[in-house]
Amino acid sequence: MESAECLQTSCQRPHQVGYSKLAAAFILPVHPSGRRHVMLAQQRLDFEFRPMTAADVGNAHELSIALKWPHRLEDWAMLQRVAQGFVAVHNGRLIGSAFACHQGEFSTIGLVIVSDDYQGKGIGRKLMELAVGCVPPRTAILNATLAGAPLYEKMGFVSFGEVQQRQGQAQLPDTTALKAQESSRALSEADHARVLELANAGSGMDRSVTLGDVLNNLEHAVGIERDGQLQAFALLRPFGRGLCIGPVVAQTVEQARHMIEQLLGKVPYAFVRIDIPTDCGLADWLDEAGLKRVDSVTCMSMGAVPQASQGVRQFALITQAIG
Repeated sequence: MESAECLQTSCQRPHQVGYSKLAAAFILPVHPSGRRHVMLAQQRLDFEFRPMTAADVGNAHELSIALKWPHRLEDWAMLQRVAQGFVAVHNGRLIGSAFACHQGEFSTIGLVIVSDDYQGKGIGRKLMELAVGCVPPRTAILNATLAGAPLYEKMGFVSFGEVQQRQGQAQLPDTTALKAQESSRALSEADHARVLELANAGSGMDRSVTLGDVLNNLEHAVGIERDGQLQAFALLRPFGRGLCIGPVVAQTVEQARHMIEQLLGKVPYAFVRIDIPTDCGLADWLDEAGLKRVDSVTCMSMGAVPQASQGVRQFALITQAIG
């Protein structure tokens, strides 16, 4: 059952939240002496908050372009398909966005953006309240930028880890050997059910919707097999300024390195991005592969945190917004 506060396009009755804020009054002199003044105007700024639709994707993309974020129009469209989005509008102009991506017992909050022209007016907080408001009974988690973290802390989020954004022109590092009984191979559609099982276990979340969309837009997919069963996988797909590796789910860091090597070998010298948990053991090795750390975000939760299971863990995220 969704929260009563949740705004959804599928709800039977339309939900729309209006939000207004008074601008400063303008007081100008009307007499040469300057002693007589009159209030000329008290301007009202009316903001509309509503669910995002597919028709909003283009304007939302323009927001991220203005902030020099790398997301393509296709990246926005993907998130709009798999998540519940909200937008802020002023005079017909889309000025803010936020998403809640429901994944089993958790919902990831992401792409919280407010136009530079409308900063400091409480729009970001209102969008966050809408996104968080539709999460229950799930637990809200997010990856916070340095600028966003103070607001999220005030809202009750607590940090529990860090994610590094790494990117660069791909170079092929030294080969990482697998155990004698392990072998790597390309994945096919027949592997999707097992890939989803591993993705759920590695992330601690239900990836059926998000990963289902990712699997329809791959460049390459590789896995590691032992005793006839898939034990690990890694995906490469278009994203942002080039290509993105993720998710990567494996039992060991050696498996993760081997699969990333296989994917980098498919796209020599391409621009590649990967988002990794700081504690996953890949950082120094990725430096050698040309994927340098360019930023980091703080993992935050409003309650419990996702727990990996079945002896695997997630070595690379799908995206920062999805986890």
